[in-house]
Amino acid sequence: MSTVEKVEKNVVSFEFSISGEEFANAIEQAYRKNVKKIAVQGFRKGKAPRQIIERYYGKEIFYEDAINIALPAAYDKAIDENGVQPVAQPEIDIKGEISTETGVTFTAKVTVKPEFEMGTYKGIEATKVTHRTLKKDVDAEIERLRERNSRMVSVEDRAVQKDDIANIDFEGFADGVAFEGGKGENFDLTIGSGQFIPGFEDQLVGANIGDDVEVKVTFPEEYHAEDLKGKDAIFKVKVNSIKVKELPELDDEFAKDVSEFDTLEELQKDVKEKLTASNKERAAHETEENVINAVCEATEIDIPEEMIETQIQNMIRDFDMQMRYQGMQLQQYMQYTGTTMDMLKEQFKEEAQKRVKTSLILEKVCELENIKVSDADVKKEYEKTAEGSGMNIEDVKKYIPEEDIKERLKAQKTMKFLVDNANFK
Repeated sequence: MSTVEKVEKNVVSFEFSISGEEFANAIEQAYRKNVKKIAVQGFRKGKAPRQIIERYYGKEIFYEDAINIALPAAYDKAIDENGVQPVAQPEIDIKGEISTETGVTFTAKVTVKPEFEMGTYKGIEATKVTHRTLKKDVDAEIERLRERNSRMVSVEDRAVQKDDIANIDFEGFADGVAFEGGKGENFDLTIGSGQFIPGFEDQLVGANIGDDVEVKVTFPEEYHAEDLKGKDAIFKVKVNSIKVKELPELDDEFAKDVSEFDTLEELQKDVKEKLTASNKERAAHETEENVINAVCEATEIDIPEEMIETQIQNMIRDFDMQMRYQGMQLQQYMQYTGTTMDMLKEQFKEEAQKRVKTSLILEKVCELENIKVSDADVKKEYEKTAEGSGMNIEDVKKYIPEEDIKERLKAQKTMKFLVDNANFK
């Protein structure tokens, strides 16, 4: 074990080595990896003995590959022995001579987790959140159920009204010229939804099926297309059909159709219980947010930029996956919104800083308070995850390493400790 030296803020250096025996073994591995590509006069390609190749090309021929083979394990062992917690890739240089007798010695320079003193975390003042379940909330949820179970009914004996769904063909013109993206056919537009440019939908009210309507609008100054910002435009619109949303009657039959309950009263009771449970969970989460925010404010940490950058990259990766799930590529999203990768990183930066600081604080409190996770805790969490995902435990273990489960549970237990010890207003 070598001495770890602090060379600058959040950066340390240390030495570590590959022994002569380890280096010799790595050279043999490098030989077997490369021999098929090496030609030596008098031998078929790939059949030359190692000693002949080294005599022909020099004994250093396999050094680079051998170092690359042996280095990762040696580095991991060194940071473990020295208690170093890197947060970025190290800068590694070779020190001194290289040989199979003495091995190889390296110097490593790496950015590490910051050292810091915890501010107040026990008895921290914070606001406790509660969310009551009101009758209007239950009514709103029941109304959403009605909306989801509504049906569309064609209307043929009257003109377009607000809240109707008008099926239209349209084409837009600016300065008498049709513009890109301004044309559509058989488009279902809910009148009053605000889906189109302000003023567009209002001008369709009163139109009948088959009517051709000239809609005059002005594009907003903040419109995404640069060449249309603030411009006057005319849309030629044809009304193809009119439909209206018909909601089911709010009675026992409705309850039977949309749930396992026989009466509306039973359905309303179930909705209230679920909303109450959801509100309790939301209040607990917001209370935790208030507590950890207060602890973060009380603690100063000089966070390395590398940690923030890594967190930003993770958030962009998650955002990309979310976009793909919704059927859109990240590049498409950036194109549609006029966003660059640098702008996206800047948008995520503040939240990334908060997440990193929160993680460091929870880790520190966990250590100070000696918070432990038992094997029983891990087993229970695996069971819970398996049940929630519909997978068996062994398959869950393939996707989620035990160490990740332990870290998650430590963070949860530490957060509970902070909440239990907070001084709530």
